[in-house]
Order: sequence, then C-alpha cells, then structure tokens
Amino acid sequence: MNPGTEKPHYRAWFESLDDSEERYGLDEIVYTDRNGGLLQVVHDMEELKKSSAAEWKSLFASRRGGSQWPYGSGVWCMKEWILPEIHSDNVVSMYEGNTNLFWAERFGRELGVEDLWLKLCGNSHTGSFKDLGMTVLVSMVKELIERGEDIPAVACASTGDTSAALAAYAAAAGIPSVVFLPKGKISMAQLIQPVANGAMVFALDTDFDGCMELVRQVAEKDGVYLANSMNSLRVEGQKTIAIEIVQQFEWEVPDWLVIPGGNLGNVSALAKGLDMMFEMGLINRRPRICLAQAESANPLYLSYLKDFEVFEPIAARATVASAIQIGNPVSVKKAIDALRRYDGVVEQASEAEIMEACARADRTGLFNCPHTGVAIAATTKLVERGLIKSSDRVVVISTAHGLKFVDFKLNYHNMTVADMVPDHPNPPIELPADYQQVRDRMLSEIDRRAKT
Repeated sequence: MNPGTEKPHYRAWFESLDDSEERYGLDEIVYTDRNGGLLQVVHDMEELKKSSAAEWKSLFASRRGGSQWPYGSGVWCMKEWILPEIHSDNVVSMYEGNTNLFWAERFGRELGVEDLWLKLCGNSHTGSFKDLGMTVLVSMVKELIERGEDIPAVACASTGDTSAALAAYAAAAGIPSVVFLPKGKISMAQLIQPVANGAMVFALDTDFDGCMELVRQVAEKDGVYLANSMNSLRVEGQKTIAIEIVQQFEWEVPDWLVIPGGNLGNVSALAKGLDMMFEMGLINRRPRICLAQAESANPLYLSYLKDFEVFEPIAARATVASAIQIGNPVSVKKAIDALRRYDGVVEQASEAEIMEACARADRTGLFNCPHTGVAIAATTKLVERGLIKSSDRVVVISTAHGLKFVDFKLNYHNMTVADMVPDHPNPPIELPADYQQVRDRMLSEIDRRAKT
C-alpha cells in the first residue's frame, strides 16, 4: 500500500439502521431514513479486507503526525476508513487527533487501579473531541459545494463544544456557519469561540433540546446543512478515538473505556471504531464500556436500570457538566446497541461527585473539565463496587480541556458552591507582602499538607 495514493475503489455510504437495503450516497444531503430513524455510514468491508491487518497498522503508523497532506491528522491518517472517496484538496483539517494518553499513575494508586489512563481529547484546536467529527463533516460539505451543491450555511444546536468546532472548521473552509445555543447555559469560554470565528450565534431562551428542534427546522426548510451528531458523518471522525487509543497501546485493547455521554453520539462512535478493528483483525478482543451521565441529565441511566427495555426522554436539569445537559439524546438507539455489544454499563454522578472527582484528580496533575469529572466519578464507583479490578487497564475519555470550564473550579476552590462544603478546596492565600507573615504561613501550610 502506498501512503500517498488515493483509493477510489474503497467505498462508503449512508444506510438505514433498520433496513440495510435503504442506502444513500455520502454526497446526498440526507439525515434520516424514510421512517425518520438515524442513518449510519457503512464501509465496503470486503474491499478493505483485501489488505491485511498488518498492512493497515503499518499504513496508519507511517502517516500519523507526518507532513503529507492530509494524512498527518489523527483522523485523516485513516482516510480509507473515514471518507475514502473525498478528494484530499477538499479536506478541512487542523491536524486534529494524535492526542496524548496521560498515565494517571498517582491518581490510579489513590483509586486502587494500577493502570489508569486519560485520553486527553481536549488537547485539540478548539479544545474538545468535537474537532474529530467536525473535520469530516465540514470536509464533506466543502466537497459538495465544489460539486455545485447550493448550501447557504452549516448549522448546529450546541451546549458549547460542537459550536466551537463547527465555527472554526467552517471559518477555515470559508463556509458560513450558524449556531443555536441555550442562553446562559454555556461557559463564557465556549460562547466566545464561535463568536470569534465569525459564526452567526443565536442565544435562545430554551435548552439544548429546544435548540435541536430549531436546527432541524432550518435544515429541512431552508437548505442549511445540519452539523449535529444525528448526521452520522460526525461519527466517522469520532470513531478514531478508539482506534488511536489501541494504536497507542501497541494494538493491545484496554479492559475498560469510560466515556461521558449527553447526546450519545460519542459512545456509538467509540464502539464503531472498535467494531472495525475487530472485523478487520487488528484486535482480537473487545473492551467493556461504561457510559457516564450527570444525575441531572440521566435518561440513559434510567433506561439502563430497566435493562434498556424502556427509554423515556426527561427534562434535563442544570449541571456543571453543561455540554451533556441533554434530556432527549438523538443517538440513543445507537448508544444502547453499542452498550449491549460491549457488555456496557451506565453510571451516574451527582453534582457534588462531579466536582469532587475533578478536584481530586486535579491534585494529581490533571486539569479536568466537568464532563471528564462525570467519567472519573463513574470510574470511582465501578472500582468501589469491584466491577473494575485493580489490575484492569482503564482509559477514561477526557472530552474537553479544563480551561473551557474554569468557573466551576473557581467556585469550588473559593467555596462558593451552594449547599456544598468542598473536600479539597485550595483558595488563594491573601496576605500582606511581608516576609515574616508569608514565611510563617508557608511553613505552616507545608506542615499541614504533609499530614493530609
């Protein structure tokens, strides 16, 4: 296989989840099947299997992090498994992916897990894993426009991170973008990202689900291209998280993957990456998956308690994990299917548990967003229940950079969180600029902290 060669004989298409005979080209503007169900991207696996697992591993490794466009990207180094027929000139990439695994050795020891890792997906251009899916979607839109499609803009509903990724990639491609945000329910750092990148930003008096209903309407009635995760092109980029993790472990599969979930496209993407590796022979076993939800926005957790026999949307309540404050996730069917295939569990975390998990992990060198805190809190519970063993290799998917969510950390450490006394506060110590006072306080603090 030649790393620089286009492979037009590799094919992929949209397909109904319920009817494999219902298919559409990836260059068709379609988001659901005839019955309103979600679509999935399906690859010509028989064609892909003509190359061996060893050849694919070698090809991906030879491209990753290099300078040959666009293959250095952590997504586009796997181009044949993503959008095989797109022309490389239409790829819109910021060399997303290739994010590091953080060996949380000290934190793992505290939890009783010998081999705990965090996949820092927030170490990306816009600070979240959403870049991985958006590079694929915006690249496809650019190709459609090049072919003459009349697409006036690309739009999304968002609780913050999706809008940041869409605005940045659309700006790089020169494509207008529109984002619908729930007013007052995202961090200032998240709000300023699409504003700075030139998106048309609507802050609406509703929640995410209300924004989602509006973006569906403008997509249907006004020809604006829909960029939310119900568009399964996004999953194609996000599935590379799973592939990249296994590649970083020299193609050894972890025992557990723990991921926070709101709209639930991420867990189905994780499973899809694992599915492809398993079917292609790159791996020979499957990990277990834990999907973590905030207690204030936990419809999948409630369904899990009933063995997924019933799923009922809820009115999501306010949570510090604002990006997953979603009560009616569009990818629920895909998520349930993924969890069933991967012997999955669903866990929840209260607001106090989220903040304490972040603070405790931050004390060991991390700097977690609240959504990662949900996943860490869930991991802690699974360890305490004995479901995760001390010898298991566990990877927590950190979905965004902590710098996008500093307000909740400031409130925690300043001890201004309502109805909560923090366990690990560390407020700044305010003193006069006097050596003796500073010295005395410093030495007493060193002594106190050595005893805790």
